[in-house]
Amino acid sequence: MPQTVVITGASAGIGRATAREYGKRGADVVLIARGRAGLDAAAKEIESLGGRALVQVADTSDSRQVESAADAAEQAFGSIDVWINCAFTSVFAPFDEITAEEYRRVTEVTYLGFVNGTRAALTRMLPRDRGTIVQVGSALGERAIPLQSAYCGAKHAINGFTSSLRTELLHRGSNVRVTIAQMPAVNTPQFSWVRSRLPRHPQPVPPIYQPEVAARGVVHAADHPGRKQYYIGASTLATVWANRLAPALLDRYLARTGFDSQQTDLRPPSGESNLFEPVDRPEGGDRGAHGIFDGSSHSRSFEAALARHPAAVASALALGAGVAATAKAALNRRVRVHAG
Repeated sequence: MPQTVVITGASAGIGRATAREYGKRGADVVLIARGRAGLDAAAKEIESLGGRALVQVADTSDSRQVESAADAAEQAFGSIDVWINCAFTSVFAPFDEITAEEYRRVTEVTYLGFVNGTRAALTRMLPRDRGTIVQVGSALGERAIPLQSAYCGAKHAINGFTSSLRTELLHRGSNVRVTIAQMPAVNTPQFSWVRSRLPRHPQPVPPIYQPEVAARGVVHAADHPGRKQYYIGASTLATVWANRLAPALLDRYLARTGFDSQQTDLRPPSGESNLFEPVDRPEGGDRGAHGIFDGSSHSRSFEAALARHPAAVASALALGAGVAATAKAALNRRVRVHAG
């Protein structure tokens, strides 16, 4: 039986690349987003790879629309096995240049959209006592940066919400699992359609990874949901540890570098943003999974590959420990011989 997988934010970026990964598996994939052009193109990709696709145009900030999409998913493909929350939006600007309406919108999509998706999934998974929910998080949910206060706040909220939910599931002995895939900077179309008040074109803070790296991490997290969270990309892990070890020092570093590192030398996008309306409407065309930073993005992540092969890592560590122990014993023997 093929898996039934629901993905929000599936029309572009990480959600789009994740949908393709499940298409390769022959899964039944339910695609949720606002942009019809991106959803239709994603559906064609999945079907060309051997999977089946169902398009659901919905705004995840509206719980009724999410519930309707979940009902359609089960009517078409049966019970949902995996639900992946990935939809988001953002505003690039100093806090005092973001309006109350804009801040509310980012929070409703990027945080409450995950809450709505999780509720829809749990409503169907809990009675069956099975299923997996993956939250697509961010290193910025662990360590906030300037110019993205609304997005960082929403990603921090997702971490807290998911931790609380996890303890409730553990308390009731549920077999439903929830985990977070914490993302690095990823080359997605968002940097060309995000609402921005920066003087130059926004960019992810380097190093930048391709969306396929992120997608493989999401799928791995869904396959192995026993861990609380997964750090995708070495930069994510480095950010988390730097914040834990020297948060005040990192504050000063980001205050000094965080503005320029999030901007290119290009002019800011001249088109409309996707904050309140989708950009990938039929007349606007499909934007795909990739953004404009292909030339500077990594297509592999050594750290993520290690996370997908824990047995090999354990064997290598054990072998290394054995070699070290043997070398130490030999050295001790030589020391004793010379001492004697």
